[in-house]
Amino acid sequence: MSTPEDQLPPFPAAPPAPVPAAPAATHPSQWDGVAEQFARDMLRDRRADRRWRNFFRLSWLLLLMAIAYAILAARNHATAPTGPHTALIEVRGEIAAGAEASAENLLPGLKTAFEDASAKAIVLRINSPGGSPVQAGIINDEIRRLKKLHKDKKVYAVIEETCASGAYYIAVAADEIYADKASVVGSIGVLMDSFGATGLMEKLGVERRLLTAGKNKGIGDPFSPLPPEQRAYIQTMLDQIHQQFITVVKQGRGTRLKETPEMFSGLFWNGEQALGMGLVDHLGNLDYVAREVIKAEEVVDYTPKENVAERLAKKFGASVGAGAAKALPSAFTMR
Repeated sequence: MSTPEDQLPPFPAAPPAPVPAAPAATHPSQWDGVAEQFARDMLRDRRADRRWRNFFRLSWLLLLMAIAYAILAARNHATAPTGPHTALIEVRGEIAAGAEASAENLLPGLKTAFEDASAKAIVLRINSPGGSPVQAGIINDEIRRLKKLHKDKKVYAVIEETCASGAYYIAVAADEIYADKASVVGSIGVLMDSFGATGLMEKLGVERRLLTAGKNKGIGDPFSPLPPEQRAYIQTMLDQIHQQFITVVKQGRGTRLKETPEMFSGLFWNGEQALGMGLVDHLGNLDYVAREVIKAEEVVDYTPKENVAERLAKKFGASVGAGAAKALPSAFTMR
């Protein structure tokens, strides 16, 4: 007996799945063309890289050659005065090793000025707050040595805005000192500056761990207490350097000095006051000294000048010792 399902038409069969076409065979010559193009691209890129490397190498070489040429040209360049003249040496800024007003920088100019027969006298034009007693002492000693070798040449110090501390240490080597009535003169003293942060560290709960070999190796450390015996030791050294400074001033000024209790206390005065105290001899500027005193109005600058090329050259190694320098304790200064 047939059922209703038997009377239904048959369900159509699913169409057959399409058969993917086989990939067309790649001709060997096509692969050769791709490989050849790839090789060309790589070769072009390598040539471009090589050209850029050569370009940068040549650029650096030319830059270094330009710097070297500029340095040599600056050092070989000398001012050719036309006749009798006043030789000028500038003492500007902080007196310190490596600075413009350092012994290393100023001494060659001083020597050249003394040896030049056309230079009738030397003027130290000073505008400095002071600095290193060592550098100031070296410059003072060299001026006095050259004066003995060249007895016919006088040295004049001309103060502009400031001639304080180490700068005055240099000025007293001159035969005469001139200043403006408003110049700042004096500050004959020595200092060592630092700070102490032990109380602040205790409040913050910070422990200082300083390890030394030698009980006084960490003397002056700002993060450690300063024991009385170390304070006394530092003060003794400061007093000794101060006494050296006083001796040099007295030797340089002689009987012209009208000593007062405050003269060597570290105080400073204006030019008019300094004149009355014998710290300076006259009021006047560079032009006045060259024209009226030396009688050689033409002024020739003998101060060695560092040009831009030299500064650029120094920058290559300028930061090598910066970190180590910061770890050193503060030095004694005259300022």
